[in-house]
Amino acid sequence: MSDETGAVPPGLLPDGFRQAAKPGAVVLRLETTQSREGVLDGAWWPRSRDVGAELPGLVRALTEHLGPVASVGLDVDAWDDAPARLVVDGRSVHIDRYPVGDDTVIVTRGDRDHFSLLVVPPQASRETALAAMARAVAAGGTDSARQILVATGIGADPPGEES
Repeated sequence: MSDETGAVPPGLLPDGFRQAAKPGAVVLRLETTQSREGVLDGAWWPRSRDVGAELPGLVRALTEHLGPVASVGLDVDAWDDAPARLVVDGRSVHIDRYPVGDDTVIVTRGDRDHFSLLVVPPQASRETALAAMARAVAAGGTDSARQILVATGIGADPPGEES
């Protein structure tokens, strides 16, 4: 069924999303269904591996859509100088420093509500980053973050593995 008005159905991202993001904007896509049946809940494309520069924008964007963020889990080895805590807009956010893999961050809202986000490497091209992000938010997706990055040509297969 086609909509001749060009209006975007509720819950879907407008085509304009594919336009270049303005400087300082957070490049983030979240799954648009409430079922959360897929492996990932969204994708984030930071501009660098500087936690202090990148995480505040992500936390603000997620807080706007999901409510207050209590903590962010990330692989400390994949980021530059990850602190144990950040203060964002006067609110303390704990940084869980787990070896979750540099291609994933785990965001916790409240006590136990976790969101898993694909992290697209900063050096990825716009085309491949958008393809990976779209794949990460596909309803019911079963691919891991690593599988998505390999399939879109952003990441390499780990030694001894093939996709």
